Amino acid sequence: METLPPPATRFLQMQPWFQRLPEPWRERLPKSVTTVQAHKGDVLLRAGEPVGGWYAVLYGLVKLQTESPEGRRQAFLGIPAGEWFGEGSVLKDEPRRYDVVALRDTELLCLPRTEFEQLRASSIDFCNALIEHLNMRLGQALAIIETARLRSPAQRVAMYLGPHLWRGSRRMSLTQEELGILAGLSRQTVNTVLKEFERKHYISAEFGRVEIVDEAGLQSVLSQA
Repeated sequence: METLPPPATRFLQMQPWFQRLPEPWRERLPKSVTTVQAHKGDVLLRAGEPVGGWYAVLYGLVKLQTESPEGRRQAFLGIPAGEWFGEGSVLKDEPRRYDVVALRDTELLCLPRTEFEQLRASSIDFCNALIEHLNMRLGQALAIIETARLRSPAQRVAMYLGPHLWRGSRRMSLTQEELGILAGLSRQTVNTVLKEFERKHYISAEFGRVEIVDEAGLQSVLSQA
């Protein structure tokens, strides 16, 4: 079995839990982990399929998407480069409940289920990292529930620019189209909201990038009745 390409190997080696593994594990994992690539719009992982492992986004951006019995699709979370996802799926012995769709050209890394389970059973550092990650996901889930109750487009955009969904990052590489998909709004509506946020000096927007200038100002949008 071939070792991962250098970028994927570096990503794995940069994980704090990986650095604390015994030497046999550090030699084994790069040979066990696999990668998958997709173009914008492709479904990388399909709902209903067996879960192969725990995934991370090496580059690109994906959305986690569900589909109702009536065929209505709803994106509920975006996963940027450098972040793991699907821990809940790999912890349960059931098919995947959502599609993973590439919002731009993307490459995923997969830590296979077998290695995931062995690490969970043998490595305290891996378990601690997993607990911290699950705690972050819980915060995101609560933010998403709150977002579903917000009716104002400005509030929805403010939530999807917030720290719960983007791990506190103040600078995000998101196009208006991508932000609209995640927030469930049209590109035109997102454009209008972002211009208003810029006018109020809450954000600074350039092509494909949004920088948070006034986080308190964005939070004030969410607190409006």
